[in-house]
Amino acid sequence: MTMSKGDLTKARLAESMLELIQTSGYSGTGLNAVIDHAAAPKGSIYFHFPDGKEGLGVAAVDLAAAQFGMLIAEAADSAGGAAQAARAAIEALTSIVSRSDYRLGCPVSVVALEMGAESERLRHACASAFESWIVPTAALLEADGIDAEGARSLATVIVATIEGAVVVSRAMRSRQPLESAADVVADLIEQRIQTAGVKR
Repeated sequence: MTMSKGDLTKARLAESMLELIQTSGYSGTGLNAVIDHAAAPKGSIYFHFPDGKEGLGVAAVDLAAAQFGMLIAEAADSAGGAAQAARAAIEALTSIVSRSDYRLGCPVSVVALEMGAESERLRHACASAFESWIVPTAALLEADGIDAEGARSLATVIVATIEGAVVVSRAMRSRQPLESAADVVADLIEQRIQTAGVKR
């Protein structure tokens, strides 16, 4: 389906907001910077996002959720199980972070930390983004024999671990925290799968 010129501009604004949040933070990203980055017409933000920066921030968080969701789906399709899928997803994320010279991280965690207490709408968007990663991760774990409650709990830990590892990797300008997270997460999943097998 071909996007209209207006839809392309709206998408470009969201993509620019997403990238700028990663490099400058939500508070440090002004609307003029987004317009310049997106090479969009003046006034286009309020045309496409009548509620201004908050609405644009929600669109950026939603876009980030979709992008990482695709990364999880691709890892699941190419891997032989939950442990391998988690490792593949973290390795792909590690490459993204390191290739950006540690300038890019997770915009969802940035917005949650900066605005979670200030904007209920942005907090909800961030919570929904994290949920959109936890749910498919839990499904992978269930497919490997872990019960629903245990899979949900472990999936939440996995997402939280990855988020923390991204922050530490950026601070240290090193792949090592994310690489260590990949090892620990994969080992933890394998242990839980083995335990689930014994219980059955």
